[in-house]
Amino acid sequence: MDNPRPEKVAVVAEVRERFDGAQAVVLTEYRGIDVAGLASLRRALREAGGEYKVYKNTLVRRATNELGLDLDAQLTGPTAIAFVPAGAGDPVAVAKALREFAKGNPNLVVKGGVLGEKLLGAAEVEALADVAPREELLARLAGLMAAPMVQFAGLLQALPRNFAYGLAALIDQKGGAPETPSTGPEVADATADADTTTPDTTDTTETPEAAAEPASDTETAPAEAEGDTQES
Repeated sequence: MDNPRPEKVAVVAEVRERFDGAQAVVLTEYRGIDVAGLASLRRALREAGGEYKVYKNTLVRRATNELGLDLDAQLTGPTAIAFVPAGAGDPVAVAKALREFAKGNPNLVVKGGVLGEKLLGAAEVEALADVAPREELLARLAGLMAAPMVQFAGLLQALPRNFAYGLAALIDQKGGAPETPSTGPEVADATADADTTTPDTTDTTETPEAAAEPASDTETAPAEAEGDTQES
């Protein structure tokens, strides 16, 4: 469209801003979910620190193309997007909330998304939902960084600074299926290193900063969401 209407230009700018300011984004198809179901899903995602929005695919496609994100294959059918604002939400908690809702609502289909700069398929979003929650990962970090680590040092140190990139690296390193038990490979590797290596007695580790509190979310009315699903 050579001369798009001003309102469409404004929506494209809004979508681009949301993508650019999110640490994670999950694209879903919600065909068949009624207004009450969408309202329930929005509440669950808001509690997890996410925002659930519905936009026309053509406008989302234009915004993501401007950002260099190839999501065209996922922008088919009625699409709703879960945004996890940087510093205000937990990508793991949002992925878990989507999976939990889908258990009782099979019409919700996760199509993929973005984590940091990494494009995710549906299977990788599912793997993200299997990762331990942010609080547990940071608690492990606080305990494990007192002992020498080799395999997970760089990754775990990155978590407080950039949670999204740390999660993406964790998914890659674990082959797409991170383990969640507190006695998983991370703890075992750190323990093995501690048994064979003399720890440095000079502790320069800083205590990780607490996660920021979720930002307020201005929820789009479910009735409006239903209207937005129609293509222009």
